Amino acid sequence: MSESVETLVKQILAELSDSGSASQGAVNRPVSSDEATAADYPISKKHPDWIKVGQDKKFEDITLENILSGYVKAEDLRIKPEILIKQGEIAKNAGREAIQYNFSRAAELTKVPDARVLEIYNALRPYRSSKQELLDIANELENQYGAVICAGFVREAAENYERRKKLKGDN
Repeated sequence: MSESVETLVKQILAELSDSGSASQGAVNRPVSSDEATAADYPISKKHPDWIKVGQDKKFEDITLENILSGYVKAEDLRIKPEILIKQGEIAKNAGREAIQYNFSRAAELTKVPDARVLEIYNALRPYRSSKQELLDIANELENQYGAVICAGFVREAAENYERRKKLKGDN
């Protein structure tokens, strides 16, 4: 059974690596020598050394056998901000700045504990927070985690909720 699961995992990873090309719609633009481009896509095939796994493991260490044996643990599989930044550089250099922006926000959120991300998500739902609570979250994101883009997003939400009467107590 584990052979069929491993085969399935390998097949899915291969399909993900091969699906779509970042160079579709690529735009010619100057790039710094250390910036990733569409030519670096897919990273898992062209630069597996860029992918950091846990503290002391390599991308190649992610196998079903290593997971089942406990050598690779769930915490080893957490995405690192550096690889999200590289993915964003690829998107930008392929003419997809909006996607780069999303990767940058995601990279910032890797510094925020998962439980806190869920709390913030819930706080951002309409009628769940006051404007001051949202502004406090924005300050926390910026000052405690260095998540400047995400802080701006929360501040923008606070302004929009105020204008649209979607703050706690408005209903």
